[in-house]
Amino acid sequence: MAPEQVNASTIRRYVTGDRVTVARFELAGGGVVPRHSHENEQVTCVLSGALKFTFDGQEIVARAGDVVQIPSWLEHEVHVLEDALVIDVFSPLRQDWIDKTDNYFRAPGRGR
Repeated sequence: MAPEQVNASTIRRYVTGDRVTVARFELAGGGVVPRHSHENEQVTCVLSGALKFTFDGQEIVARAGDVVQIPSWLEHEVHVLEDALVIDVFSPLRQDWIDKTDNYFRAPGRGR
């Protein structure tokens, strides 16, 4: 998995199978993943640091050891509260990443 600097606060590595994408993210504190949605179901495993997820009228703070599940098409946003290492699993695979059409993510970030 080659590292990709997606924006100023995010480094992403990922592998894709026929039906799944698994990603490793290094996220700088102060970074933001802007509000977006996607067809992919998402499971986020926080290995270190802290993230604040906002969706469906609620906020969830996830810390090391926490797992967050995000259903398909649910609009969500993530604020990186402190430097974090995260594993994300998506199904179906993230074709937008392969095609580099994930423009919401490539916007200038904060941090790093």
